[in-house]
Amino acid sequence: MSILEILKQSNSYLPHVLIASILLALIYPPSLTWFTSRYYAPALGFLMFAVGVNSNENDFLEAFKRPAEIVTGYFGQFAVKPLLGYLFCMIAVTVLSLPTTVGAGIVLVACVSGAQLSSYATFLTDPQMAPLSIVMTSLSTASAVFVTPLLLLLLIGKKLPIDVRGMVYSITQIVVVPIAAGLLLNRFYPRICNVIRPFLPPLSVLVASICAGAPLAFNVETMKSPLGVAILLLVVAFHLSSFIAGYILSGFVFRDSLDVKALQRTISFETGMQSSLLALALANKFFEDPKVAIPPAISTSIMSLMGFVLVLIWTRRGKRDIKHSS
Repeated sequence: MSILEILKQSNSYLPHVLIASILLALIYPPSLTWFTSRYYAPALGFLMFAVGVNSNENDFLEAFKRPAEIVTGYFGQFAVKPLLGYLFCMIAVTVLSLPTTVGAGIVLVACVSGAQLSSYATFLTDPQMAPLSIVMTSLSTASAVFVTPLLLLLLIGKKLPIDVRGMVYSITQIVVVPIAAGLLLNRFYPRICNVIRPFLPPLSVLVASICAGAPLAFNVETMKSPLGVAILLLVVAFHLSSFIAGYILSGFVFRDSLDVKALQRTISFETGMQSSLLALALANKFFEDPKVAIPPAISTSIMSLMGFVLVLIWTRRGKRDIKHSS
């Protein structure tokens, strides 16, 4: 296998590198604590740029022709997911007798928009669905400025101020500009794209892995405590149920669609992967008790690991199905 082929196929190593990053965060936190919150926007922007380089504007125009799929993804993010979050909040507080602030942290994770990493996960699994995923994530992110505070007020009675300008700036910086840059580069300078394209997968793997491991490095002591272990189990159960709910919901709604399996995977990523970094930022800014921030911090690593393990499973299954059909 040539070096070029190894570079192109490096995406298949993402789950392994993610696990290595998480283990590194647990064993030697200083290795990742340099990656502070100021690096997340450019890191996520780079991942969106990589998607843009591998797409074209027609892909996004086609995505807008699927309103039913967009609405279903939105329903999964802002109806199914918050209800699951509230359920696990009740389990945490009433069954496990954990502090109510921990339950509030779980609800906070459930009420934020979809993660930009979900679009990258979709790109790795079903590249043709990446524009649809980006549209879903961008819509949920844009409306989260109003929907997230409303959901938090309804579910836990916490009133948050609304920063419309800040949210719009964040979406533009992290999603719109990098994708537009990638699309324009692909459109007007295809030769440059052909040169840089093989190097984007390994760099993307590295960036995604650091994004997953760094928040854990900052909270490793909490993770080792009995409280941290209990929260870890709750966060895993919440994300697992969210992935499953998105998969089942889309499978039922689009059971007659020709690309139902690809849609199920896409909406499963949208429902199961939340913008936990946004939840972490909100927890630190608007909640006095630091325990509220523990579920979002753990969620950042766990949902990334679970999402990209699914990428590995589904891509391998897809390759096996292709071999059997041929």
